[in-house]
Amino acid sequence: MAPPPLVDRFGRVHTDLRVSLTDRCNLRCTYCMPAEGLDWLPRADVVTDDEVVRLVGVATQRLGITEVRLTGGEPLLRRGLPGLVARLSALDSAPDLSLTTNGIGLVRSAAALREAGLNRVNVSLDTLRPERFATLTRRDRLTDVLDGLRAARAAGLAPVKVNAVPVRGVNDDEIADLAAFAVENGYLMRFIESMPLDAQGAWDRDRMVTAEEILDRLGERFDLVPAARRGNAPAEEWRIAGTDAVVGVIASVTRPFCGGCDRVRLTADGQLRNCLFASEESDLRALLRGGADDAALEAAWRSSVAGKGPGHAINSPGFRQPERPMSAIGG
Repeated sequence: MAPPPLVDRFGRVHTDLRVSLTDRCNLRCTYCMPAEGLDWLPRADVVTDDEVVRLVGVATQRLGITEVRLTGGEPLLRRGLPGLVARLSALDSAPDLSLTTNGIGLVRSAAALREAGLNRVNVSLDTLRPERFATLTRRDRLTDVLDGLRAARAAGLAPVKVNAVPVRGVNDDEIADLAAFAVENGYLMRFIESMPLDAQGAWDRDRMVTAEEILDRLGERFDLVPAARRGNAPAEEWRIAGTDAVVGVIASVTRPFCGGCDRVRLTADGQLRNCLFASEESDLRALLRGGADDAALEAAWRSSVAGKGPGHAINSPGFRQPERPMSAIGG
């Protein structure tokens, strides 16, 4: 018998769980964190493999979660990741498993992750120009990312999605080039409006390239045909006429999709967040380490989601950026 759905007070059913495996990263993207990095979580505070497996087991078996995306930081920095993926894929009511990564470690890990049970990857890539990549990320690793994309495709991690965040005056002149690159290589391209989730608190709405602008840039090179939206997926999709290629735009700021949100997030230190922009967290790690049984974990989870707000409020005068940056929350 299926478990009761995980529902908030607005009737939204939550089936998608994002699990951050680490807050550490091997890039220093300018829109995410300062050049010197951040104060990483102490190792003892990070949830163990056993704790991740137990929490995901509660989520899938008692709460109706069907999709789990592993995130970071950079999740490929997690030691023994293929083994953890294998344990998650072996759970009763095993979820659909995917991973969001910067792609640097995929050459050495893609095949092992696919064999362990991972289904798909999303790879962040904001530019195709080596010198610009080095400026944006403060690391000269573009070749590693491109090789990682090819390794993911060869391993059968399909579809391979490429995520880009256009920023005005930084990389917005590459929007059509990135889409063409994805089409040529058989990847699915996703453009995401930038959001106020940087550690520096320097997000500037005027530098955000809107979904409408992204579509205008794409329309200069491609004939776009609207595609049907899939369930609660955040991306609005268009097919490039004459091909099977699809490009998506995630308009998190200008066309928010909070009314259909089906996600909850677990941070690397075991805090449950019912919204990416939540101001409060529920400490599942403390419950785990205090000896709580599965029923207590389920109750805490349901209570957190029941208190979820109607939306992220980025466009409201009283909006406050979360204290944790994106790298610490998990994508």
